This record gives sequence, C-alpha cells and structure tokens, in this order.
Amino acid sequence: MKVNGDDSVLTFKPRAAIGGVLRGLTGSWMGVFDMVVGLLDIFKIEARALLEGLKFVWAKGYRKVEIESDDSLLITVIQNGLAANNNYNEVRLI
Repeated sequence: MKVNGDDSVLTFKPRAAIGGVLRGLTGSWMGVFDMVVGLLDIFKIEARALLEGLKFVWAKGYRKVEIESDDSLLITVIQNGLAANNNYNEVRLI
C-alpha cells in the first residue's frame, strides 16, 4: 500500500485542505481521503496530511505502507528516525 499525501493552502483563508491517494502495490487506486484543517505552518500541514493518510490505511488493516510526500524535510525527519523526538505532535504520531 502506498500513501501519497499533499495539501493546499490559501493565504487569505484561516484553513488548509489536505488529502491524498492510496494505491496498491501495482499502482491500482485503492481510495482517497481529504479534510479541511486549521491553518498551521506548512511543515505541520504536510505532516498532518501524511498522518491522516496513514491513519486511513491503518484503519483498513494495512501495516506495511510506503509513503510519498513533496516535503523533503518531512521525509528526511522520518527516514533519520527523528519523528519520535520532534516538537510537532503531528510528526511524533507518524
């Protein structure tokens, strides 16, 4: 299972939209998620999109999940094992 999360932020509104696509091992479409969240800094919003995608696939019983994000800092934090000690709750929960 692969989770690809992303976000959309309008600077003149006090909220952001997050969502993502879930794909199977062969690239087949497995589902989609989306929601509106409060306006936070972009790192927290990207982390929240990824967290919500993981929660979605975990609820469906998948435990081995590949993640994809366009936020290279977030991916670096996760790959280097720094998520558990991060100041942002959204990142620690990943």
